[in-house]
Amino acid sequence: MKLQTSSKIVASFLTDLKKRFSLRSLCTYLHMFVRDYVKFGRNDFETVFSKHVAALDVDITNGKVLEEELNTKYGENKVRFHKCDVTTNELDAVYDNVVNDFGYIDVVINCAGIMNDRPNVYLKEIDINVTALIKSSFKAFDLMRKDQGGRGGTIINISSIVGLFQAHLLPVYTATKSAVLQFSNCLGMEPHSTRSGVRVLTLCFGCTDTSLFSATKMGAFDKETDELLFGSLGKLPLQTIQSAVDGLIHAYKHGASASTWLVTSDRPAEDITGNVSKAYEIMSQGVFS
Repeated sequence: MKLQTSSKIVASFLTDLKKRFSLRSLCTYLHMFVRDYVKFGRNDFETVFSKHVAALDVDITNGKVLEEELNTKYGENKVRFHKCDVTTNELDAVYDNVVNDFGYIDVVINCAGIMNDRPNVYLKEIDINVTALIKSSFKAFDLMRKDQGGRGGTIINISSIVGLFQAHLLPVYTATKSAVLQFSNCLGMEPHSTRSGVRVLTLCFGCTDTSLFSATKMGAFDKETDELLFGSLGKLPLQTIQSAVDGLIHAYKHGASASTWLVTSDRPAEDITGNVSKAYEIMSQGVFS
C-alpha cells in the first residue's frame, strides 16, 4: 500500500508528551484518528501530519501546551485539544464529533498504555490497555465499514513484545498486551476484513525511550517483584522513538489485515505473522480433534 496520511488527526494519551517532543514522536505514541489523505514523503513525516491534530487526554495542562506549541509551529487552528477520559463514554462523543465535523475517519491508531501491576493500579491498567482499546476499535470499525455505509479504513493496535513471550515480572501487563494481539488478529481476519473493507494491523513494540519506563510510572504486584523488575530495566535495549515511528509507517504501507509486526531494538519492522500463526497452531494441537 502506498502510504498516505490525513489532514485530520485526533489524538489521546498525552502523558508521555514533553516540550521536547516533536509531532513525529507525538504521532507514534498517541491514539489517532486520521482523514483527508495527502501524499507522504518518508522524510517529511512532520509536514504530513501537521494538517490538523485534535488531541484528547485528561491532562489539561500538557494538552493545552501541546495545542499551543503545535499551532505555533504549523499554523493557527491546526491543533485542537479536548479533555477526554477514553475509559468513559467521552470517547464515543469524540468519535461522533470528529465524524460530524469532518465526515469520516480513515485511520485509527490505538496505542494507549500503562505498565503498572501494583494492586491499586492494575484494574486501571486493564481498563486502559484492553477495554478502551477494544471499545475504540469497535467504534472505528463500525464507522469505517463499507457494508454499513462507511469508506473502509485501517485500525492499527499497539501490542508489545511481552505479548509474544511470558514476562513473569509483569503478569497483568503481559496479559493485556497478549489480549491486544489476539483481539486485533481476530478482528482483522476473514470474513471481517473483506466484508467491511477495514484492515486491522498489530504492532509489537520493543522497549522504547518514553516515560512508560520511568520508575514513577511502572510497578510490579509486590515488593520482591518490584526489586527484580527495576533491577532488570538497565539490561533492556531501548529503541528510539524515531525507530518506532518508522516501523509503524512501514507496517501501514505493507501490512495485510490481521498481520503482526515486530518493531524493536532500532531494527526495521519485521512481519512476524507467520510466526504468530505457527505458535497458535502448536498451542491448538488436539483442541479440535
